[in-house]
Amino acid sequence: MSSEDKEAQEDELLALASIYDEDEFKRVDSAQGGETRICLELPQNFKIFVSGSPTECLQNSGFEYTICFLPPLVLNFELPPDYPSVSPPVFTLSSKWLSRAQLTALCKHLDNLWEENRGCVVLFAWMQFLKEETLAYLNITSPYELKMCHQEDGQSRTSLFPVNSELDCCGAAGAATAQEEILDERAVQDVESLSSLIREILDFDQAQQKKCFNSKMFFCSICFSEKLGSECMYFMECRHIYCKSCLKDYFEIQIRDGQVHCLSCPEPKCSSVATPGQVKELVGEELFARYDRLLLQSSLDLMTDVVYCPRPCCQTPVMQEPGCTMGICSRCNYAFCTLCKMTYHGVSLCKITAEKLMDLRNEYQEADEATKIFLEQRYGKRVIQKALEEMESREWLEKNSKACPCCGTPIEKLDGCNKMTCTGCSQHFCWLCMGSLSRVNPYKHFNDTSSPCFNRLFQAVNVDGDFWAAEDED
Repeated sequence: MSSEDKEAQEDELLALASIYDEDEFKRVDSAQGGETRICLELPQNFKIFVSGSPTECLQNSGFEYTICFLPPLVLNFELPPDYPSVSPPVFTLSSKWLSRAQLTALCKHLDNLWEENRGCVVLFAWMQFLKEETLAYLNITSPYELKMCHQEDGQSRTSLFPVNSELDCCGAAGAATAQEEILDERAVQDVESLSSLIREILDFDQAQQKKCFNSKMFFCSICFSEKLGSECMYFMECRHIYCKSCLKDYFEIQIRDGQVHCLSCPEPKCSSVATPGQVKELVGEELFARYDRLLLQSSLDLMTDVVYCPRPCCQTPVMQEPGCTMGICSRCNYAFCTLCKMTYHGVSLCKITAEKLMDLRNEYQEADEATKIFLEQRYGKRVIQKALEEMESREWLEKNSKACPCCGTPIEKLDGCNKMTCTGCSQHFCWLCMGSLSRVNPYKHFNDTSSPCFNRLFQAVNVDGDFWAAEDED
């Protein structure tokens, strides 16, 4: 290697390292060579269209995607000792989304660029051509078509080409086989299958968009400050942007209050909702677990065929079979009635606890005829009637009696003085102030001048036009 060639190579590699970042240019330490990853500048609203072959069953076949970035072209090169004075760089050009025919055309153009600049360093010119002119040179426009091609030997070759491409190498199987003879060995198509290609394109596009977002400045309309995109987050649907600190406080308050469906964009009248991944990124593990649990529970509550195990220590969701009132918990194996939540009782009527009689009575009185018939079939007419009668009795007692201050037994005063004796526990008490009286001298309460009921032993109390009178047991 002449000193001039060595110096030119070193200067070129140093220049490339200073122009491009590590993601775009990497120098190999073991030899005079390296790798460049060239991302093309795509026009706005660039689309790719997925179309599989008739023998393929792809879930995302027939879909169109709008992307901002495609996976890079990879140019691996090694500099011969007599470069650039005599020989060009030795290289391979690979891509995940170009056919080998398209890559062959690019390889030939790189050779032409070398011939035009023989004796001079050429790597920068190659990289600029690939970055800025590949789409125009290959006559590539939106939309692209992702398509799997098949050879006569049964092997598959994945190619991506535009609808109006003049370099369509995926025609008849015979034509594809004939083209193998003229394809450049330096052209490498780095793809396993159409489904993996789609996944890699979409993942790369998302990663690059996030990288660009993180490097820009954005204004948060909550804290009224400008922050880097790496400190911000945007809602997927509306693209409104806020800083992570403000959204974190906002999400945590809503989750603690149990409002897991209210994690929406703070912009007025905007209905965009944060994704679970965004929530997980901002809040701690404990709060996210609560959010995840409440979100699942609220979703299950909307499903008419899902009930919960009534055991307080379990509460596992249970699928209910249509037309069946029996539920069996998959966790604790408890068999229960899905109507009354008690132990499964077969065709017998549902039993109801005393605490729920009032609810049943209110539900029955407010129900339409169809619902009343359903309740009568579920609990029985006698239970319904009992609930109505018991509630009427309770209302009458609340209106016409007072509870003993000692045992709570309802006491009705018909006549007599205001010194009462409970029929349940025999405790003496005052009907006026409901205070307990001495068993030895119960009348002292009415004779003591300091008592609030002094000289009121026979005073009647008028309530709603009726006179309450106490039975005098003297």
